[in-house]
Amino acid sequence: MSTKPPDSQQAARPRPDGGAELGGRWLGLHDAAGVVAALAGLPAPTVSPEARNFPQAIAQAGGWRLVHAREGVADLAAILETGIRALLAVHARGTPAAVPARALWDEFVAARDALLALAPPGSLERRPIA
Repeated sequence: MSTKPPDSQQAARPRPDGGAELGGRWLGLHDAAGVVAALAGLPAPTVSPEARNFPQAIAQAGGWRLVHAREGVADLAAILETGIRALLAVHARGTPAAVPARALWDEFVAARDALLALAPPGSLERRPIA
């Protein structure tokens, strides 16, 4: 008998979708971060090739890396959603939102970089197009 709960075992298995579900959420995070950057007065962010490769790389890695990536993406989505709501409320009242938006941006960058670090070494590098 396993010591892990059944849902943890299921979450650790790579999905046949190649990370498409995670990929959609991952790109959505970057879209939300663009809103934060705009409110902070920062230039529109670009998604690096490493970040673009993350969902596929982490889905292929599976196991604990995939479990932590899914949890981290969900956590970051909750943080951004709540933060953007607060920033928009501040902005709607006519109060400058650039400073708190910059703080949220910095949190996004730190969390994104921590998630990228979950990928196996070398798995985020550019892949030649076949």
